[in-house]
Amino acid sequence: MAVNEDFLGRTYPPTQPFVVGREHIRDFAQAVGATDPVHHDLEAARAAGYADLVAPPTFAVIPGQRTDAQFVADPEAGVDYTRVVHGEQRFTHHRPVVAGDELRGVLHIDAIRGAGGHQMVTMRSEIIDAAEEPVATSLSTIVVRGGE
Repeated sequence: MAVNEDFLGRTYPPTQPFVVGREHIRDFAQAVGATDPVHHDLEAARAAGYADLVAPPTFAVIPGQRTDAQFVADPEAGVDYTRVVHGEQRFTHHRPVVAGDELRGVLHIDAIRGAGGHQMVTMRSEIIDAAEEPVATSLSTIVVRGGE
């Protein structure tokens, strides 16, 4: 089954909130080797002017992929997840992610194109907070490999 090209331009409704916890930030920072104290120590984060622990910039991949999952899991989209390879990921940050944020994502399918027997899908996840203010934009491209 091929990716349904009628999904080009589709926008999905906002995801359920993802509440960013301090341990989420600490665990992620440790996993990516981010040693800045603002990621681990509440007092250091507050001394730097933040309300709480600050997530490393690549932490936005978590709410971004939760948002992208709507398309991949949509049975009408025609995505065979066993054939998916992550092609590219970029972020634009509008403000830092901090512990206590309630993040939701609005998914936009920006491009679907063929390349060498495969299909490439570019998804844009607009990550927003509880006040619906922009936090980050995640641009992700997946490659859905063609048949053998």
